[in-house]
Amino acid sequence: MKLDYLYEALLFVVLILLQVLVFNQISVFGFATPFLYIYFLVKLPMGRNVFYVIIMGFLMGFIIDVFLNTPGINAAATTLVAAMRRPLLRLFFTREEFENFIPSIYVAMGPFIRYTVIMVLIHQMVLLGLETFSLFNLNILLLRLVSSVVLTLILLFALDSFVYKKLVSD
Repeated sequence: MKLDYLYEALLFVVLILLQVLVFNQISVFGFATPFLYIYFLVKLPMGRNVFYVIIMGFLMGFIIDVFLNTPGINAAATTLVAAMRRPLLRLFFTREEFENFIPSIYVAMGPFIRYTVIMVLIHQMVLLGLETFSLFNLNILLLRLVSSVVLTLILLFALDSFVYKKLVSD
């Protein structure tokens, strides 16, 4: 059990560092920016306490906001996604044992893809909506939304398959 929390803490720190130091420097055609740090919320075990998930989501977003000098945008987006995580898990996964089940692309491919797409879409809509705070350039906002969601999903699925294969081979 303590090993799970140690793994989560390591994942938390690594994803924050990757987001701040690497992924925020990436801007594909000036529109798409990957937000890989949401992987932490996607991969938490189903049985985690709701308040723990919400606090960790807020803390992750807050730390990224501090490093990127954004006024609470990431904290708001990750807190909302963390709060919606449990209902989304129950919607897409029909597991009886919720305690130790960790969503993965190899365990339940279809439900995991749907769950991850909805989580990333909600996160990006809140994040980009708060960042823009206007519907003046709706075409550009939609282009940024779609391109960031697609890029983030590609990286999330690649990371999930890499981490799962690494855990299985060890």
